[in-house]
Amino acid sequence: MRTFLACLLLLCAAPAMAANLVVDTGAGPRTFTTEQLLARPDTRDIEVPGDVSYHRTARYRAIPLRALLPGVPADAHLQFVALDGFAAEVPASLALGGRGAEAWLAIEPAAGWPPLGEGKPSAGPFYLVWLHPEAAHVGPEQWPYQVASIRVLAPPAARFPAMQPAASLPPDAPARRGFAVFQRNCLSCHTLNGQGDAKLGPDLNLPHSPTEYLRDDMFRTLVRNPQDLRHWPQAKMPGFDRKVLSDADLDDLVAYLKHMATRKRKASP
Repeated sequence: MRTFLACLLLLCAAPAMAANLVVDTGAGPRTFTTEQLLARPDTRDIEVPGDVSYHRTARYRAIPLRALLPGVPADAHLQFVALDGFAAEVPASLALGGRGAEAWLAIEPAAGWPPLGEGKPSAGPFYLVWLHPEAAHVGPEQWPYQVASIRVLAPPAARFPAMQPAASLPPDAPARRGFAVFQRNCLSCHTLNGQGDAKLGPDLNLPHSPTEYLRDDMFRTLVRNPQDLRHWPQAKMPGFDRKVLSDADLDDLVAYLKHMATRKRKASP
């Protein structure tokens, strides 16, 4: 028994395994190992106040994200795919530092990072963290952890036409603004009309939009704090407070989902 417990403790304390990061900016994928990234001269120690995943000030060995994306234009679009299928969508203009926030790719060392919670893994092997996120209203969905690959893709509106509001809507329509809110906060976990790369959450229009079976106040409760509406231990959806999602943004998101409930169509196979 003692031998078994000793082995178990050693396994729990085992160092992080070296990992690979795949970066594809359109000219073919490049693979970086943990060791290669840690050895780069542009990698340095940073301190991240209010880390979104660890809920405290955290310190990392990290590389400026822009250093991994040479030649990527500001109007490009980035997708960060995690080991569990989470796919975060981040405009390159934000990730390249054009709005005041600084994006860094934190690299898990051999000693490993702490687990994200009881029974959970760490944020490694790679984790997108931000300095000065408030300058560009960076949301929690734009802090992807357990990152396995970074890709440059067309914007979601081009890749997923079934998500787009009706072309007849005026440019300043709430549903159009809500589509931008959806892309920023929901697309990483949810599909809509069967389109999207997310694999974690349910589709938000098929077979029914949540606006069809929840009162407006209940839907707002779900977004602000999902556990206040329905509580279960394995819930993964985070709450979006007003610092991340303003009341005006939430109103626009409701307008978008109600509008799309009238535009149900299954994605082409």
